[in-house]
Amino acid sequence: MNLLIFRDSLASESVLSGTDGPIGPHSLMQRLKVGWRWARPARFSPDPAYVEKQAHLLDCLQMAARQPDRIVLVFIDEMGFFRWPQGGHDWMPTTPLPSTVLPCAENNRQWRLIGALDALSGQVTYLDNYIVGRRQVGVFYQRIDQAYPHAQRIFVVQDNWSIHTHPDVLSVLTSLPRLQIVPLPTYAHWLNPIEKLWRWLRQDVLRLHRYASDWPTLLSQVHAFLDQFAHGSLDLLRYVGLLGDGKLAAALRSL
Repeated sequence: MNLLIFRDSLASESVLSGTDGPIGPHSLMQRLKVGWRWARPARFSPDPAYVEKQAHLLDCLQMAARQPDRIVLVFIDEMGFFRWPQGGHDWMPTTPLPSTVLPCAENNRQWRLIGALDALSGQVTYLDNYIVGRRQVGVFYQRIDQAYPHAQRIFVVQDNWSIHTHPDVLSVLTSLPRLQIVPLPTYAHWLNPIEKLWRWLRQDVLRLHRYASDWPTLLSQVHAFLDQFAHGSLDLLRYVGLLGDGKLAAALRSL
């Protein structure tokens, strides 16, 4: 019901009348015991095995932290981006300037990435292609295996993308016995910190970029951003929550 209509209907019954006449909206809300609050979406996973999967992930993190010379844990995820820039806010004069028309060749093509974030060092390994399907995922698993030649075990934390269980992908995993899959709960992105790396990439490179007509330069900018983490980064670990006070960081500290 519209607030004013509701107020008028109550006032007509003398509910809001006092010695000084009808009260205002603020007093009305107090009298009705209604407060102003921000609506916050609740984060939850519908996975019935959420608690068990989260506990397993934390156990694997602790094993990697205890034996960093023998055990590696990486978080993997995929993302896509387009030729045309991602919109966003920016500083500008209070009186908006005329719109700038940027030349853009061809169509708004999409490019895809699959990456792995080392939970202890912040090292980023990635593969990019026009498409990331089962063949590329298999090649990426091999790339992870090659990136850690001295590890005895490599935990690979990943979401529930259907390609991960494709027979071709499972066949590749069979040939890489050091890789051990750690499945995330369904729709639990907050347990996969590499997603914050994608956010950083979007903010620093893809948001409002000016390379829509220069696809090679845009790709080189994306590669340069990711390559800066090729040998690890404490700044990246802090940014994604693997250092600090979060749940994943706490698991790495609790030895």
